[in-house]
Amino acid sequence: MEKEETYKAHIVMVAYHGQGHINPMLQFSKRLAAKGIKITVTTTLSNTQAMESAYGAGPITFETIYDDCTQGGVSGPGGFKGFLDRFQAIGSTNLLEFITKFQDSDKPVKCLIYDANIPWASNVATQLGIARAAFFTQSCAFVTTCYPMHCDLSGKPPSVPLLSMPELPELRVPNLPSLGPETGRYPPIIRFILRQFDNSEKADWVLFNSFAKLEEEVMNWMSRLWPLKTIGPTLPSVYLDNRLKDDNDYGFNIYTPNTDTCMKWLDSKETRSVVYVSFGSAASLSTEQTEELADALLHSSKSFLWVVKPSEESKLPTNFSKVNPDKGLVVKWCPQLAVLGHDAVGCFVSHCGWNSTMEAISLGVPLVAMPQFLDQMTNAHFVEHVWRVGLKPKTDDNGLALSEEIETCIDEIMQGERGREIKTNAARWRVLAKEAIDQGGSSDKCIDDIIAQLCSC
Repeated sequence: MEKEETYKAHIVMVAYHGQGHINPMLQFSKRLAAKGIKITVTTTLSNTQAMESAYGAGPITFETIYDDCTQGGVSGPGGFKGFLDRFQAIGSTNLLEFITKFQDSDKPVKCLIYDANIPWASNVATQLGIARAAFFTQSCAFVTTCYPMHCDLSGKPPSVPLLSMPELPELRVPNLPSLGPETGRYPPIIRFILRQFDNSEKADWVLFNSFAKLEEEVMNWMSRLWPLKTIGPTLPSVYLDNRLKDDNDYGFNIYTPNTDTCMKWLDSKETRSVVYVSFGSAASLSTEQTEELADALLHSSKSFLWVVKPSEESKLPTNFSKVNPDKGLVVKWCPQLAVLGHDAVGCFVSHCGWNSTMEAISLGVPLVAMPQFLDQMTNAHFVEHVWRVGLKPKTDDNGLALSEEIETCIDEIMQGERGREIKTNAARWRVLAKEAIDQGGSSDKCIDDIIAQLCSC
């Protein structure tokens, strides 16, 4: 194990609840650690326990600042909002006390990097007089679309002229546990998202899991608003530049993946012959949409690998699990990066959450975009119309994508004329993603710049 005195600086991370938030921050932590930075990731007890068992000893250590196991997690008193309130009240005090312990040592904490969904962490940095960075886990484009709402809600005029992004679809609001009363112009989930802008103007850096060429126009605008740094793609190094030793997996999963089953099944398939289907850890299809998707997969000429979470299994059509195993494989969870990186996979039917979108782009896999809500709508629009790496099935007045539409998109990507252009674009973005995080790339330079500034103070 590397000795303490060899570290250039000590950074504390504050990780938010959920796999889609934790994994990008952990991957960024690995990048910093590989460049000589000591990292402490602070989060809830349940997440700390899961990460410690996955990572063991090393330059990244984990510290609990809130015991969600006994003091109440998302299913505790007050539901999700109650959890957030307790996490802030107790977590902020514990975070302050934890960092203070280091400040008189020879390796004080120089920077606090917090998920933008935890704006109260910025106040802790203010109290301690240390640098801080807000880490956004959505695309730059989606955050840009939220900025006018933030200005409206805060009553403050925009700091810079707004960026025009015509033809973007309307945001669809999910049916989530209560985050507060249904009062005012914006629903609670939108008000919660807009909290990410709180304190961002105080940040020394505003970080995004993206890369310069992917969202160039949006980033140029955003750089006028904040000290923007892109530090992505935040995938394990083996799928990109392969510069980090043994970095071949995120290491944090809410479910146990059916790795052997998936990989052996894919090994039996021809190159680019399989449709991979997954809607991530949070998105949920309606029963009607599940049935339409199932029908499309059954009628498609291609084999499919479909991840159906335990909570979604009851929505599958009767006897669907008895489908010919050579035609389709249904699993509860899978090692998504390994699947997307497998030669047999030809396209990815996805909800277009930002992590899944970045993974597909980084691995050159075309997308059939079936967004369900919020930032997924923006990501899907960029997938089809800006990056041109996928297609979005048309939906009816109820937002339902019918089986014929889904099947048409799959066939077009896998074997159609437009699919050839999409595959070419996907291959090009894969190269650009690797270049960005590789030595001397745009994201690598951003990370080096942050370290240089911390080490000079």
